[in-house]
Amino acid sequence: MTSSKPVTLITGATGGIGVALAHVLHRHRLILAGRNAAKLAALCAELPDAVPLVLDLTRPETFADALVGLERVTNVIHNAGTVELGMLAEQSHEIWTRTLTINTVAPAELTGLLPRIRAERGSVVFINSGAGLRANAGWTSYAASKFALRAIADSLREEEAASGVRVISVFPGRTDTAMQRKVKAQEGQPYDPDVFMRPETVAEAVCYALQAPRDAVISDLTIRPSPR
Repeated sequence: MTSSKPVTLITGATGGIGVALAHVLHRHRLILAGRNAAKLAALCAELPDAVPLVLDLTRPETFADALVGLERVTNVIHNAGTVELGMLAEQSHEIWTRTLTINTVAPAELTGLLPRIRAERGSVVFINSGAGLRANAGWTSYAASKFALRAIADSLREEEAASGVRVISVFPGRTDTAMQRKVKAQEGQPYDPDVFMRPETVAEAVCYALQAPRDAVISDLTIRPSPR
């Protein structure tokens, strides 16, 4: 390992976009975070400079102990997320609590890594969603969590304006992932991967934003599926 390599932590690393990010950023030193230790180990075995970090995003109170051994962190990519569709009047507080904890509270808590990111003049990337720009019927809890995530990113960008930390929000449209399969099943619709973006497309966009020259920040990046 060489100390000049950026060190990038990716949450939700074993999901569709997470795996794509890990492969696109394979030249970084990678810290791949997720709940499933076996899946993390298998992914790390595919990459030359990656280590696993088991994190349960439903328990942000455990993060401080889990992160204490990290000496360097250049970038954090908040990629993990969860979704449960349902009308506002019909969703339980358990769904609301889990959705907001994973999608909003966990990324906020991981901001405890900011001193390390400042030292590297690195970046914080929030993988948001089109639902973070517009709320539709049946998407209330998920959209609320993503609107809140957008607010976190916007506030953090202002707070870190003088530190050199770049804060990037990425708003992907529908992407061919396991989460999208779950969404289509909840919508009662068939799944056709060819109408969605590939996870690699989103990952390449994130890589582009991370590599932007230091005189600019790509603060908000919206990506939508296009006819092939």
